[in-house]
Amino acid sequence: MKLKPIKTKKEYKLALERLEIIFSAKAGTPQGDELDILGMLIDKYENEQFPIALPDPIEAIKFRMEQMGYSQSDLAKVVGLKSRASEILNKKRKLSLEMIRNLHQTLNIPTAILIQDYQIS
Repeated sequence: MKLKPIKTKKEYKLALERLEIIFSAKAGTPQGDELDILGMLIDKYENEQFPIALPDPIEAIKFRMEQMGYSQSDLAKVVGLKSRASEILNKKRKLSLEMIRNLHQTLNIPTAILIQDYQIS
């Protein structure tokens, strides 16, 4: 297959079909190289055509807390006070820069998610 940027749905479909054929190619072989490059081209096309928006910062915090088994009291240790944790989770208070840093370090939530603007009630 001649490799070139994927610009249409038809080219995308053909690239996926080719990917299936060479999926088990060994690294360091011509087909292995083609597999690597084709994967990058498909990834670029999908990111442009099917972008995924970042989640709401507060929903991301709640999700990560659930994953880690954190309670509101645990969150209070990260943001300062239990009342502050409650206000944040109920969208009554915006995150400060210091809170964003602490949440990023403690809960490992990307800062790109935490710095997004959101409406408070």
